[in-house]
Amino acid sequence: MSDFADALLREKTVLVTGASSGIGRAFAQRASAHGARLVLVARRTDVLNTLAKELHASHGTDVRVISGDLSRPGAGTTLFNDVVAQGLSVDVLVNNAGVGAHGDLVTANSADIVSQIQLNVTTLAELTTLFLPAMTAAGSGTVINIASTAAFQPIPHMAVYGATKAFVLSFTRALWAETKSTGVRVIAVCPGATDTEFFDIVGEAASVGRRRTPDDVVDTALRALRRHRPDVVDGFSNAAVAALSTRLPARVAIAAAERSVRP
Repeated sequence: MSDFADALLREKTVLVTGASSGIGRAFAQRASAHGARLVLVARRTDVLNTLAKELHASHGTDVRVISGDLSRPGAGTTLFNDVVAQGLSVDVLVNNAGVGAHGDLVTANSADIVSQIQLNVTTLAELTTLFLPAMTAAGSGTVINIASTAAFQPIPHMAVYGATKAFVLSFTRALWAETKSTGVRVIAVCPGATDTEFFDIVGEAASVGRRRTPDDVVDTALRALRRHRPDVVDGFSNAAVAALSTRLPARVAIAAAERSVRP
């Protein structure tokens, strides 16, 4: 897989959203190790700057840091314009930034719901739409959209999060079909419970099963990209549960999901 990763990443410009921690940070570290140039995007400028210094010290990586809140309307266009203004051409787009919330919709703050949809759905689709034309024109490029095992069935108590990830999976599968003859690789990566800051935000009750690591997710993504797959679930047990969820009657799948994440 190392040879494939070298071909995919070496001397390529890789843009990673949500790069300050977790899966995004792991993608940035892996790309750096394989000789990529990096554009790191997140809200926490200080964390990004520290990571940029570490990657430059370890691998001599050329790293650009762009801080911004991708949950704001128009954030994708603002980021795209910033990248273009710096004279950069993105070869690999990793749409990793996302957020979830644990609790019933009836008690949710409507502004938080809108912000979650903006980040998980709208900005992801916006960035993909803006960066894809240059990739197809060049006949090469990669779009990696981070979905979730929550995409495969409704998730009571995380209703909006599950729905946003179902969008990411469906959107990316369709895009894979649209681009498969263009030389561009497109994939939806579906992690289950992963050892990231996500559970610091949504709470431990949303964690199901043994957590995998961000590096596991990156390994899974690269293997699936090499095989030109439209999507992949990280971890054997997660893949088995996801496959089963799509075959169960809806009421059964929903009940099982509800028991798993009940507050």
